[in-house]
Formats: sequence, C-alpha cells, structure tokens
Amino acid sequence: MFKSFGAELPWFTRMVVHLSDFMVSYWWLVLIFIVGGIWGLKVAIRKSEKVRYLMDSWSLKIFIIGPILRKGIIARYTRTMSTTIEAGMPINEAMDSMKNVMGNIIYANAVEKIREDVVSGHQFSTSMAATNLFPNMVVQMISVGEASGSLAEMLTKVADYYEEEVNNIVDGLSALLEPLIMVLLGVIIGGLVIAMYLPIFKMGSLF
Repeated sequence: MFKSFGAELPWFTRMVVHLSDFMVSYWWLVLIFIVGGIWGLKVAIRKSEKVRYLMDSWSLKIFIIGPILRKGIIARYTRTMSTTIEAGMPINEAMDSMKNVMGNIIYANAVEKIREDVVSGHQFSTSMAATNLFPNMVVQMISVGEASGSLAEMLTKVADYYEEEVNNIVDGLSALLEPLIMVLLGVIIGGLVIAMYLPIFKMGSLF
C-alpha cells in the first residue's frame, strides 16, 4: 500500500521488519553463535589463567553484582577459616586448602599470598590488609581476634555479618525484579506497537 502511494515505511518500522526477516532466515546462525560463544568462553576460562583472571576481575566490578560476589566470597572465606581453626587445623594449612573453594582467582591468589606471609611470620590481619581486597572492618575484627585469642569466634561473626548482608541484598533485588521485568516488557511491546502504528499515522499525512 505504501509503495502504491510512492511512500516509504518509517525507519523504525523498517528496522523491526528487517530484524524479523533476519531472525526468521538465520535463527540457526544466531543460536550457533550464542552456544559457540558460551562454550568457547568456558574453554578459555578453564585453559587460560589470564582469561580467567580478566573475567573474575571484571565480575567484581559489575554494578550491584560485584559487591554481592565480594561479600559472598568474604563470607565463605571467613566461615571456612573459622570452621577449620575450631577443628584444630593450623592457619597455613587451612588457607592452603581454601584456594580451590574461593570461586575467584583474584581472591585465591590473595589467599595464597596471605598464607606465604603467615608462614614467614607476619600477622594474619596484617597480611589480609596488604591484599587490599578485604574491608577495614574485617581486618580490624580479625586483628582483635588475634590479640584476644578468639580468632575463630571473630571469623564466625564476620561470616554471619556478610552472609546476612548478601541475603538482604538478594531479597531487595528479588523485590525489584518484578517491576524491572514489567518495564522491560513494556519497552519491547511498546516498541512493536509503535513500529506497527507509525505507517498508519504516516499514511494519514499522505492524504
């Protein structure tokens, strides 16, 4: 109908139509690209320490997600350290076994550096502070635990605090998830409606 009037569809409508045509014709290519990209990234992370370091470093900087990951790692670290110390395991042996459960190569390297410093005679809290990965509150509480002989108890308190922080943040995100989904759907559906009605409005201006 537009061609019969010598008119052209609005650019937004043309974009939606072209995108639809592309997905209908090459959906398999998009699927291969997505699956191949995910598989390739997993292989690269598993085989290349440099790639894994870059990905773990980037994940800690993601808005909202990064702080949750940091708090979760600290909670897991302090909880495990508290449990192993209470079981009578020396700190250096406990940290040596924790490198594989940190879930982040940056913190795993930091734990290894802390272990080496502790073996060399440095204080646990001082070694943690030197990594610049642990908040001052964590370092201070562990320093108090070392001085008072209640390190395991302080580690447990730190773990409790950060576990509660993570739970509170996740609960807050869950409450925001529904309105965010509604906004996203509104933008998508609204965009499609506008793309369909723009030609009708433009047709009215041709008469």
